[in-house]
Amino acid sequence: MDQERALPDLLDLLDLDPVDDGDGDGVRHFTGDPPAEPSAPVYGGHVAAQALAAAGRTVPGDLPVHSVHCSFLRPSLPTAPFDYRVERVRDSADFATRRVRAGQRGREVCAVTASFHRPGPGLDHQDPMPPVPAPDALPTYEERLTTAFGAAVQPLGKPYDLRFAGPLSFDTEKDLSLVSDRTRVWLRTKGQVPAAGDREHLLHSCLLTYMSDVAMLETVLVRHGVSWFSTSGRSMDHTLWIHRPFRADDWLLCDQETPAASGGRGLVLGRVFSRAGLLVATVAQEGLLRVRDRTGRTD
Repeated sequence: MDQERALPDLLDLLDLDPVDDGDGDGVRHFTGDPPAEPSAPVYGGHVAAQALAAAGRTVPGDLPVHSVHCSFLRPSLPTAPFDYRVERVRDSADFATRRVRAGQRGREVCAVTASFHRPGPGLDHQDPMPPVPAPDALPTYEERLTTAFGAAVQPLGKPYDLRFAGPLSFDTEKDLSLVSDRTRVWLRTKGQVPAAGDREHLLHSCLLTYMSDVAMLETVLVRHGVSWFSTSGRSMDHTLWIHRPFRADDWLLCDQETPAASGGRGLVLGRVFSRAGLLVATVAQEGLLRVRDRTGRTD
């Protein structure tokens, strides 16, 4: 993928086409394209972000995103467009709730509930941001892979920049003394996000939804000293709560821990901080994980 086009292409993918103005039961339909770079199944963050974009198109712009709850039901296809059916669940002066069904070729692949809330006065507190090196002092993800594999890794053409402040799963697989129950990663979009008017909060919420799915399951692998060479996995459920305004094109720290893994599933909880130390979001994900044996079969 052309690195300079990665972010503009993602923004285009989040600008969904409306199919209609809503049928008799209040359901609106939108279509969304799969990513230009094929992968099977399609990256879950792509589907979740498009579903949130579709939901946000049916809500007044002065109601910012409060939470997104995603259940990935089936693997999605890299060659088929997505159909997003947005159902109005609740509308009030300060709240709006939407249920989104993402489908491909007549099959539902993801179910999303998105909530929007107008902030008001109330109690205010947050956990402090942990001490961590600044992102500019850390190597890029490609540089980390180059070190891990001993061969130059070219830019991956992704619309985001990752900077890990700790070991990768490839490192812990080589050296079990690096095993940890936590990963910390800085992330942001590669390039500045253009102004979006009253949809500014929605756009940056969609981008964080997209990016927050990137490295969460890595935390489970780091705890067990295995890598993606010996493991396969995909996200099953993904939830994001947004606490304060932020920008996805400024550095965000994802402080992630894994409290449990069993039954072929792993749970990861994360806190997202702005570079200034504000806790802007909390995220949770459960993923399906399978460890391969030496023959390449999974357990």
